[in-house]
Amino acid sequence: MNKERIKALIKKENLQITRDPSAILIVLVLPLLLLFLMGYAVSLDAKNISLGIVSKSDSSYARELIEVFRGSKYFIVTEGKDKTLFMNMIQNNKMKAVLEIDDDFGSGESYKIQLLIDATEPNLAGFIQKYVNSIISMWAQRNSIISAHDTQVESRYWFNPPISSRYFLIPGAIVVIMTMIGTLLTSLVIAREWERGTMEAIMATPTSMLEILVGKIIPYFILAMGSLLLCFLIAYFWYDMPFEGSLLILFLMGALYLFPALASGLLISVLTKSQFLAAQISLVASFLPAFLLSGFLFEIQNMPQWLQILTHVVPARYFVNSIQTLFLAGNIYSIFLISATGIIAIGTVLFLLVLVKSKKGIK
Repeated sequence: MNKERIKALIKKENLQITRDPSAILIVLVLPLLLLFLMGYAVSLDAKNISLGIVSKSDSSYARELIEVFRGSKYFIVTEGKDKTLFMNMIQNNKMKAVLEIDDDFGSGESYKIQLLIDATEPNLAGFIQKYVNSIISMWAQRNSIISAHDTQVESRYWFNPPISSRYFLIPGAIVVIMTMIGTLLTSLVIAREWERGTMEAIMATPTSMLEILVGKIIPYFILAMGSLLLCFLIAYFWYDMPFEGSLLILFLMGALYLFPALASGLLISVLTKSQFLAAQISLVASFLPAFLLSGFLFEIQNMPQWLQILTHVVPARYFVNSIQTLFLAGNIYSIFLISATGIIAIGTVLFLLVLVKSKKGIK
């Protein structure tokens, strides 16, 4: 490859970027928008759950238990005597659970409690059951209702002590942003040249197809790395995310991940030769796999076996694993090595396809 020709192509592409500010808007506005949505609008934490408590007992034990529920950060408690009213509220989706305390609660050895949960959202129902059980268990231990011989479990949460969904949503959102930016930006570059009729002029120069591709990738690679830096700063300073790993490894893994992301964008651009179609395909081809099949939001282990196998060809899977490890666990080099190998392998295949399809397109 000729360095002077590549420099000239990079300069041409930089001029194109400055004249068409859409690329800058994608790099700056898209990360801000998605991180804002993922940080504030999307939350998997179960908080402020509407809970109705029907107490048939006026014992001190019952009153104390109700106060414990009122002091919980998980529940918004409504107390009443009409169970039927609360059940109607559950049916109308105005309440998520009803806790009924029996009339002989606290007398003798009787501590009967019934919990009725709206299970239309299974995950939320599971959270409600666990929270209620935990609160009752702590209350019972404090009042020596549970025997000292009973087993008591003390939980320690590694890597995410507050049990905050934001701690894994934000790193995953960074991966989705990098995927969309890398694919979307490069999906337009070749298609734009064909639409404007300038591709023929470029082909008339002595530059090889590899030099053309490299010259077009480098400016967008720099923009995408700048977007990664912006995302990290927002996550670390604005959202107060912990970062246990190395910044050097973060940007190294980000640079490696851009290899398949940029290559897939170029492949789309070469195959479509239309900016509108390239943009539509790139959003589907980049956003959906990164969002659904990377393990960012949905556990890969819970997917069907055939779908778990399919995730191995999704490069976002490897970057999600690495970036969540860097933010929450630290430098675990065995994970980075496996992820880097998968990313490089997929990127190499995609880039070879770009070269093959580009050669065919010139003829």
